[in-house]
Amino acid sequence: MADSARAKNDNSIMESPPVSPLSGREKPKQSPGSRSRYQVSAPGHSFRKVTLTKPTFCHNCSDFIWGLNGFICEVCNFMCHEKCLKMVRTVCSCMAPTQVQVPVAHCFGPAGQKKRFCCVCRKHLEGNTAVRCEVCELHAHYDCATFSCGDCRLCHQDGSQDFDMFPHHWREGNIPSGARCEVCRHTCSSSDVLAGMRCQWCGITTHAACYLIMPPECGLGRLRNMLLHPACVRICSRNFSKMHCYRISESYQNELDNLEDADRPTKESQLATTPDSGKQVLKVFDGDDAVKRSHFRLVSIPRITKNVEVVESALRAFYIPDDPLEYELQDNGQQALVDDDVLNHNGSPDNKAIFKENVPEAWLLRAKPQETEVLKIYADWLKVIVAYISISKNSTVDSVIKEVLTQLGKQVQVTSRPIKLNLVEVYMGSKQVQRQVLTGHELLLDKLQEIRKISLRQMNQTRFYIVESRNRVVQVNLLLEGLPVQLSKEEYADLLQEHLAIKSHLVTITHVYGNQGAVVLQISCFSEAERIYMLAKDTSVSNQQLTSLVLPEIMHNKLPKDDSPLLVFVNPKSGELKGRELLYGFRKLLNPHQVFDMTNGGPLSGLHTFREVPRFRVLVCGGDGTVGWVLGVLEAIRHKLVCPEPPVGIVPLGTGNDLARILRWGAGYSGEDPYHILVSVDEAEEVQIDRWTILLDAQEITDDGKENGFLEPPKIVQMNNYFGLGIDAEVSLDFHHARQEEPGKFNSRFHNKGVYLKAGLQKLSHTRNLHKDLKLQVDKQDIELPSIEGLIFLNIPSWGSGADLWGSEGDSRYGKPRIDDGMLEVVGVTGVVHMGQVQSGMRSGIRLAQGNYVRITVTKPIPVQVDGEPWIQAPGHIIISAAGPKVRMLRKSKHKQKKQSASLKEGLSESPSSSDGGQ
Repeated sequence: MADSARAKNDNSIMESPPVSPLSGREKPKQSPGSRSRYQVSAPGHSFRKVTLTKPTFCHNCSDFIWGLNGFICEVCNFMCHEKCLKMVRTVCSCMAPTQVQVPVAHCFGPAGQKKRFCCVCRKHLEGNTAVRCEVCELHAHYDCATFSCGDCRLCHQDGSQDFDMFPHHWREGNIPSGARCEVCRHTCSSSDVLAGMRCQWCGITTHAACYLIMPPECGLGRLRNMLLHPACVRICSRNFSKMHCYRISESYQNELDNLEDADRPTKESQLATTPDSGKQVLKVFDGDDAVKRSHFRLVSIPRITKNVEVVESALRAFYIPDDPLEYELQDNGQQALVDDDVLNHNGSPDNKAIFKENVPEAWLLRAKPQETEVLKIYADWLKVIVAYISISKNSTVDSVIKEVLTQLGKQVQVTSRPIKLNLVEVYMGSKQVQRQVLTGHELLLDKLQEIRKISLRQMNQTRFYIVESRNRVVQVNLLLEGLPVQLSKEEYADLLQEHLAIKSHLVTITHVYGNQGAVVLQISCFSEAERIYMLAKDTSVSNQQLTSLVLPEIMHNKLPKDDSPLLVFVNPKSGELKGRELLYGFRKLLNPHQVFDMTNGGPLSGLHTFREVPRFRVLVCGGDGTVGWVLGVLEAIRHKLVCPEPPVGIVPLGTGNDLARILRWGAGYSGEDPYHILVSVDEAEEVQIDRWTILLDAQEITDDGKENGFLEPPKIVQMNNYFGLGIDAEVSLDFHHARQEEPGKFNSRFHNKGVYLKAGLQKLSHTRNLHKDLKLQVDKQDIELPSIEGLIFLNIPSWGSGADLWGSEGDSRYGKPRIDDGMLEVVGVTGVVHMGQVQSGMRSGIRLAQGNYVRITVTKPIPVQVDGEPWIQAPGHIIISAAGPKVRMLRKSKHKQKKQSASLKEGLSESPSSSDGGQ
């Protein structure tokens, strides 16, 4: 492991770390295979001189390497000039575990399409076998991701750590082109190699040599006022993965499983080598766990080589920075091969060990047993204080704790109360961080040997912390959705007891959302919370599948007074699947606890999480239907929010995007940088917009207009944009049916409009005498309808993807339409041709009325649509009236809109510039 070492004597325990891959380890003897290698100040690297056969760039200065010679690290492929060798400050990938401040697991998902470099092997990511962390800027090959450590962003408190200072979180490479160093102001990015450093919170960029002199505390950059500070978020996550805590869709894990299946044939094909190649490929396992899972690394070696050199190559393949003389290769449980052994002499001179064609295919890499070791102990989280303790066969956890206290100059007791300390083993895996409190009488040397037997890579990613023992209150919050609506708290409790067998002494229902069919559970036991979470995902109530989500708790009393955190909702299926990239972009720019996937629980989870935040904003990424969904839930639960009317901004991902158009957010998302979207939201102005309630009371209507009994229960819907009856709703209904039949084809805005056009052309010969099938009253005045096929009620001056249906001509009979005037505009259309002329700007609709109270009597079934959602409405009465308070929306500022068009032409990067990030 990178934090433990073996010692030949005790005199070197407290010496300063030598130029060795392992801090605290005695400087290893130089192996024969490493005598020609070059030493640098950055730990872990093993440079050798190579002859360049293609254009190559330096990873240190990013300049082109002129000439035929370069220097490459045999572990991580770091390439540099000879002049840059002494200036290298980037540590090798094998030393990454030593750089971790607080162990946090990654959330891996499939990589995007943009050019990226692997953060482990530093090579270009090609093909489909690449992954990325959904929370930070870690990109890697699927095979390399295992060798990255748990160094993701710390986005919340879990009750075990308290931080007085919030540090930068640096990640190397994959920064935007043209980024400048915050220290020297020179360009620090590169599109050719993995170069430069960037803070994952504030966005500042520096050179690898410059970031070391930056102040350690992070100011969170330009977006700090809308960012949910990690110190204000708490979640008890011991039994839940980070994918569960951040509510990341499980479909990502299925895609990763497919990547693993695709990667195995590639590995197997590399085993086949030709006899004349001069090299052979070995399968090497790093422990018993790798053998069980058949997870191996391929090691290419010359056909004539020494055993110690094979061991050294195997250690490099597993990114283990240890002395090869302390390891050995075993042939599936047979006698180990060491440096003095000879394999297949074949008359070889000097009695050298040689691998020939009959070498076994699979080998097991083992650590040689040692009598004593040096263990590196960290003093609590985020502290730089480290103790090096020599342990032997008789060293117990209690004895090590006492020795650590002695070295650090502390006492076991203070005057007021005794302090109980624990030794915690922390495995910093890339996908999961595991913590285990060791018992006082446990033998540490046996523990280390046990870990190494399981996996040498696991040992390299394991740390030991000495922490104060605290009695922490367990409080896990789960949101359960999919329950029957409009039940009481007692009825929901009985329902959960019946289907989930909840333990009432451990589980409390804290919030009930009857209109949404959802409840929030507070659970005081980790195992019970995990059981309910997993069981709910496989449970249906009244033929409705339950949804369970782990929710964070926002400590609103810790929020800065001037902050207004942004609550982000993203529909990843909208906008030609660009919603998925936006979801990723917002998660890495903001705190992932403030970004919610609409396909995983809807908007209720986010609004409940922000229920006690005194002031916040909302950003909805989706079409008009997604915006209406969020506004509808917000209207239903606003009485439970401390901030009942948060302003709402829009990123248009739908087909029509009429509401986004009139608020200046554009006709559709065109790939704008997520960072600039957030800046635009921060600078947007607040406006108010009317919202309307539509009551659809279906009754049988006789020819003379009299009621003759109910056909179905009344239905109430909310309207933001427009409400249509007749031909336009019929075209929308045909489009809706086509999308339901083949949903996979409707991921392009251009294709969707083509289907709309096709549905409209099919209605050219259709005639519907709408004026004979309904009666209209506006503000209790009967309106005589002309011969029309469609009737549309407008709340905003945009209809059918930006058309001005009302028209801009002045008319003394009506006032100028506004989105906040409390009035609806009533317009008629004569057919499909008329609708096409309106959308092309040749004509406007037939103005019929303007008012704030509408009553419609329908005598026959008729297609209707509200904000693009169509259905067939039975005969009866339809009443439209104002829906309470106006909705606060965010309108993009005009100057920001002009800057956006210019920035798109310039092809701005996808991340904040250093000048913005540092302010």
